Amino acid sequence: MYNFDEIIDRKGTNALNTDGFRGYIFHSGPEKVFPYKDDEFVRMWVADMEFGVAPEILDELRKRIDRRIFGYTGVYTHDYYNSFSKWCKEHYDWSFPEEELCFTPGIIPALYQLTETLCNKDEKVLMNTPAYGYFLHSAEYAGVDVLQSPLKKKPDGTFELDYENFEQQCANPQCKMVFWCNPQNPTGRMWTEEELRRIAGIVEKYNLWIVSDEIHCDLIRCGRKHIPMAKVMTSYPKLITCMAPSKTFNLAGLAFSNIIIRDPVLRERFKERDKLFGMVNPMSLTAAKAAYDKGGAWHEELKQYLDANFAFVKDFFDKNLPDAVMYIPEATYLAWVDLSKCLPDVEDLPDFFANKAGVLLEGGNSLFVGNAAGYIRLNLAMPRSILKTGLERMRDTINAHNKH
Repeated sequence: MYNFDEIIDRKGTNALNTDGFRGYIFHSGPEKVFPYKDDEFVRMWVADMEFGVAPEILDELRKRIDRRIFGYTGVYTHDYYNSFSKWCKEHYDWSFPEEELCFTPGIIPALYQLTETLCNKDEKVLMNTPAYGYFLHSAEYAGVDVLQSPLKKKPDGTFELDYENFEQQCANPQCKMVFWCNPQNPTGRMWTEEELRRIAGIVEKYNLWIVSDEIHCDLIRCGRKHIPMAKVMTSYPKLITCMAPSKTFNLAGLAFSNIIIRDPVLRERFKERDKLFGMVNPMSLTAAKAAYDKGGAWHEELKQYLDANFAFVKDFFDKNLPDAVMYIPEATYLAWVDLSKCLPDVEDLPDFFANKAGVLLEGGNSLFVGNAAGYIRLNLAMPRSILKTGLERMRDTINAHNKH
């Protein structure tokens, strides 16, 4: 029904994906020149999708445009909560009281604000590594240090929790808050109920705040079911759950996220510190509600297409680059690939692939927090024809490099 093979031209839209990669990946400006023109790159980096937004969402946006006025907008009725909570009930068999729902222009702003609000300068936040870079940036913004608990790598490329190390970090008297990520970015692990229960027990034992970033929870392999941490920590007051339609429905630029805060004192403080004083973008609200109301069929087809993309990439690596260690993750549209055996002498993998292959990707400890040397993160949310071109360029470049 939906065409995920369509190639959509994003040039001239001021997209970070097409126009902002120099600053984000290479920390440079227009002075950085590559052997490729910007529109010749295969872009497998930042986590937005190359797929058009569901037509059902676009239809609702057009209806909103036809109302012709875009004044100050907030969430003043029960309609949005009803739509989002229905989605949560159907997909996770989970519900939460309406008063706990807050809004921000993204989960990153929420992480910044929560760290600033909850942590003093002499306190620390804990994260599993490899970790999403903005967990670290949130701590840096608030002027607090981080604690790291490395995930254990298994020979097949999968990761598991190190409970002993995690508890050691939680026991640090300066540890105030845990940044939990489920599904985990960048490894794509979906934590099982047993894993969640063990982590929850440790967090509760040390009475820590826990911020559960669950933005990838709908981008899971077909047949799987996401377990919100809130279903495990059913009454723990120091839990904050972060979800959003942005990753699932390719709406990141509309900047709208759901932040579910149980503790009433923190919730009021969070709202008081809101730099937008409760206002939301009217188009963002329209798109988010439409996504949860009418995006279900598109979402199911998306998952099927992504599953096939992962199978395609896994098969390609197995046949063409057997030293690349990759597993098909339980969630996300991001492949976390260990290239340390393929390119043992290359330290800056993003720079190598940009200059030698014309492929933009992320990887290593410079873009992720710890435990990431030798890894690249590949965004697979794109038409298979583009994916094929990117992988072939990577293969040819690795082979050429290793002949010298």
